[in-house]
Amino acid sequence: MSTPRFLTLPGTVRSRRLATARGEFAVLESTPPAGERVVGTAVLVPGFTGSKEDFIALGDPLARRGFHAVALDQRGQYESRGPGDPAAYTRDALVDDVLAVADAAAPGAPVHLVGHSFGGLVCRSVALREPGRLASLTLMSTGPAAIHQDEIARLLLLEEVLPVLSRQEVWEAMRAVEIEAGLLPPTDPVIAEFLHARWLGNAPASLAAMAEQLRTEPDLVGELAAVVAAGLPALVISGVEDYAWPLPWQVAMAERLSVPHVIVENTFHSPNVEDPDTTAATLADFWSGADVYANRP
Repeated sequence: MSTPRFLTLPGTVRSRRLATARGEFAVLESTPPAGERVVGTAVLVPGFTGSKEDFIALGDPLARRGFHAVALDQRGQYESRGPGDPAAYTRDALVDDVLAVADAAAPGAPVHLVGHSFGGLVCRSVALREPGRLASLTLMSTGPAAIHQDEIARLLLLEEVLPVLSRQEVWEAMRAVEIEAGLLPPTDPVIAEFLHARWLGNAPASLAAMAEQLRTEPDLVGELAAVVAAGLPALVISGVEDYAWPLPWQVAMAERLSVPHVIVENTFHSPNVEDPDTTAATLADFWSGADVYANRP
């Protein structure tokens, strides 16, 4: 989960509901200032228990580099409605959603796809199914397969309690565990209330389905490497440490993909939040020179 450091939207960013062929999704949409040319469109996909606000600080710097960017709440996340049936949250369904958002954001044009954490697994699946729909793929703070074993234990516990406790009760239990571990809540009451509201906005079926996918994800790096070798520009971005997928796993993934790996200094699991300016510049430079970054034969 990422914790945004501010929630006030810059002038180049707006919050809205995006109508797609698969229903409406809550998005943060950034556009270049009036009169400036749009050079490309990006779709940004958040991770487990995250939301579109995880990318709020990227919107303005990307817009000022000429990029139209759409960050979404996936189905069942925060402000995007989702059904109560766990079967509605299969990976295929999540991939269909991302493709529908891409079609609505940039009809007929390829998009730069960015996936953070669990969102990276979803975006990898998009690339494996529809590589021709993408201008590029960026995997941020994600890994080659299932999440680290320490996190799997926590996910299993969450899956056990979701059917018997309310989201508020689960929230209170998680807060107690974090405080006991020395992880204090944000001092800014606005951010603290947002995190609470975001958690309560998650559909329990979505949480359970995503948790299961995180702990059972197969290694698909070989399959993705073939897509990259066929011409899809790709990039791996990470912090200097990561609790979810350790840095050596991400280094090895980039090597197996034969793509560049950018480590954003002084960041951890969320470079998009912890150093948004460097992260946005890295993305914009990659998108502007995708052929330079691509592993083309």
